[in-house]
Amino acid sequence: MGTAPHTAARTADMEALYQQRLGRYVTAMRNEKPDMIPIRPFVAEFTGTYAGYSCQDLAHDFNRAFEAACKCAADFDWDAVVSNMVYVWTGLAQATDLVYYGIPGIDVPPNRGFQYREPPEDDAFMRADEYDALIADPTGFLYNVWLPRVARPVGRLGEPITEAHNLSFLCGGMAMMLYFMSFPAQLARLRQESGTVSAISGIFKAPLDIIGDKLRGYMGLVHDLMEQPAKVLAACEALMPYLCEVARSGADPDKNVPIGYWMHRGCVPMVTPDQFNNIYWPTVKPIIEELWAAGHQTLFYAEGNWDYHLESFAELPDQSIVYHVDQGDIFKAHQVFGHKFCLSGGIPNFILAYRSPDDVRNYCRKVIDGVARDGGYIMDASAIIQNDARVENVQAMTDFTREYGVYPDGHSALGPPCSKSSYAQDHVSRVPDPGPNARPPGTVVPWDKKRGELGELTGDVDLVRDIWTGIDSLAHTYIWQLLLSF
Repeated sequence: MGTAPHTAARTADMEALYQQRLGRYVTAMRNEKPDMIPIRPFVAEFTGTYAGYSCQDLAHDFNRAFEAACKCAADFDWDAVVSNMVYVWTGLAQATDLVYYGIPGIDVPPNRGFQYREPPEDDAFMRADEYDALIADPTGFLYNVWLPRVARPVGRLGEPITEAHNLSFLCGGMAMMLYFMSFPAQLARLRQESGTVSAISGIFKAPLDIIGDKLRGYMGLVHDLMEQPAKVLAACEALMPYLCEVARSGADPDKNVPIGYWMHRGCVPMVTPDQFNNIYWPTVKPIIEELWAAGHQTLFYAEGNWDYHLESFAELPDQSIVYHVDQGDIFKAHQVFGHKFCLSGGIPNFILAYRSPDDVRNYCRKVIDGVARDGGYIMDASAIIQNDARVENVQAMTDFTREYGVYPDGHSALGPPCSKSSYAQDHVSRVPDPGPNARPPGTVVPWDKKRGELGELTGDVDLVRDIWTGIDSLAHTYIWQLLLSF
């Protein structure tokens, strides 16, 4: 049975629109001039406000979050969106029984976003004297020490195994597989139904932020930076190859859309300038360079104000990052490295929430005039758009950009993938290798160890190895994605 002519025509039209938007988005991210400014709002709970869902709906039923994202993408006619910006699926958090989330409709009111619970200073998920164990074997530490402290049912090594312990792994693992396997269909829906591009692919966080967010807590990290900075640096260096591997494993294979880098508490005044210069930046910069050498841009989602560090970021290779401005000064960022990197954001969320559509249009004009005249800018709010933003203000931001942000001499043709440039050819990796007793990135039970447990193999050894390493990599994904994403 053939496809109805009108259906085939609509499909072709949507694919043409998708290709135009992809070219527009990528052109801007490469700091060039597209046909018009791409619109790529990072919309989270706002999608529920628009589509008629509560925060509980979006957080606890990812299919409703998918529906809301698709409806917004189609109705607002945006170029690119994140397929689900309410990324923490609290159904998975509940299946694993994680202690550090307040779930809408269970722990917090149903129309508030999920809440992250900072670990108590005197009962952090990693103790001050456990740096050596983390450094020696990061993956082993996460499974054997960290996970039993953050997942209520999981027993510590040597403790009796309970039914709840087993179910935490079974339900948590199956839930993660269900969630991640749902994303390709969501990306296809966005492409086919509204011609919308997926804004990012993959995830990266800084080693120091990992320690502060999920291991020691911020107060514990602050004490450690003062009392044992060498241990903190060594731990950040030990985490580097694993965080780099996680970023690479989720990156866009076509090397068009960037890896999302969520920047939390590594900036002044959350840390001192010396701590940034001696610990934070030396354990981030080599990873960004490594990703760029492989052809992957990184989206620096600079939550808070990172203006103090703009000169450091300017050290990175041209086009290697897209820099998103939250509370910083987008005009200052443009002055420091607008000639090198694409910028995005800079439209204050309070204007979207509390001011008029005319105020929104006036601020969009100010930003476009100040930083976007030569291209290299993507329209977005300063921070993730939540359910306090007014629909008419988001519409005003969209409509004004479509009308005012046109480049008569621009283009939306998709160029070749990023980088096999002289930079890539000359690049020497500065991401350290794992320690001698650490499991290699991407593994939990490496093949060499598993091979020793199997005894004599009478058949195809390569087949057994390939299947084992593929399955084992899923166990690696589980623990590291819990750490970074959930």
